Amino acid sequence: MNEKPAMAPLGPDTRSDHGPSSNKVDQPKPSEIGSSIRTGSRPSALRIVGIGLALYAVLVLALGIVWSRQPPVFDVAALQAEVLAGSGGKPVPGTAVVAAAIGVAETLLDKSGGFLYNDLTPPGLYLDNMPSWEYGALKELRDSVHALRNDFSRSQTQSIENDHAKRADVKFAIDASSWLLPSAEDEYRQAIDALRLFIRDLSTGEDRSARFYARADNLASYLAIVEKRLGSLALRLSASVGDHELTAALVQNVDEKDAVDEVRIDSGGSATSWHLVDDTYYEARGYTWALLHMMRAISIDFAEILASKNADVSIQQIIRDLEGASKPMASPIVLNGHGYGFLANHSLVMASYISRANAAVLDLRILMQQG
Repeated sequence: MNEKPAMAPLGPDTRSDHGPSSNKVDQPKPSEIGSSIRTGSRPSALRIVGIGLALYAVLVLALGIVWSRQPPVFDVAALQAEVLAGSGGKPVPGTAVVAAAIGVAETLLDKSGGFLYNDLTPPGLYLDNMPSWEYGALKELRDSVHALRNDFSRSQTQSIENDHAKRADVKFAIDASSWLLPSAEDEYRQAIDALRLFIRDLSTGEDRSARFYARADNLASYLAIVEKRLGSLALRLSASVGDHELTAALVQNVDEKDAVDEVRIDSGGSATSWHLVDDTYYEARGYTWALLHMMRAISIDFAEILASKNADVSIQQIIRDLEGASKPMASPIVLNGHGYGFLANHSLVMASYISRANAAVLDLRILMQQG
């Protein structure tokens, strides 16, 4: 009655679950362990690399946006006083022009991102708007310093040129894309130092060779260069539409047939290529930004000549038009609309300001040439 039921013998499958060999079956082989470790670590490494690249791309994009902002306009009179305070001189004719050239040059080098035209690494490598702006400002700076060397600082054609003005002119003439041995930034720094030495000698009278002749003929020679620069920029900007008759109407003081022919040659007979519209636009903004400061300096240094020629209205008209061309831009991209279409055409707006400034420059130059 109390017998225990007989237990069935364990089969081979059941015994294998409890036998000593079960540990050997369940334990992974060393090769499998290493393989699993490598397989598990590979996604982690790739994930880290991907996150790093994404963060780098975001950083480069953010820096590109910040570095592409146009620098604000500075006060020429305040900068003149600051430079003269450092040299211990007094404000004499020519100090405002030289101070404006120093301010433009230092802005090119010390603005957000520095000088980007010769950059070989991101974000400067892929940016084109700000380098075009820099090139336009540099073009006007070179014209001003060249006029300082050959016209403003010399009493006549056979007079000896000033060494500091000569050095500044030569240093600014280096290729802007040079990045090593020597770099453009180093050469421009040396040019700024030469301008500071010139304004020191001019304001203190220590060097008799440092002179500035605020004469009407010297100003007329400089304005002739400005007139050509503005006319060329107006033609290139208006060519973005591809309407040659409209281009000839916008560019004033130029024969209509010659203007149409020049636009057809420059633009290949059609509108400016879409990928070059923004480059021309920002080059024009850079040139007008630098020219605005130089015209304000001229209104200070040539005040007596302008008053004697009744040219105050002309110089103020130039300054107002240049201020309009240098207004902050609300659109993140340069629009290239046509006629009365849905989109605006920023190039035509810029061309209209430049054409008006060009007409005022022509009037001022004629006044300076009249007796």
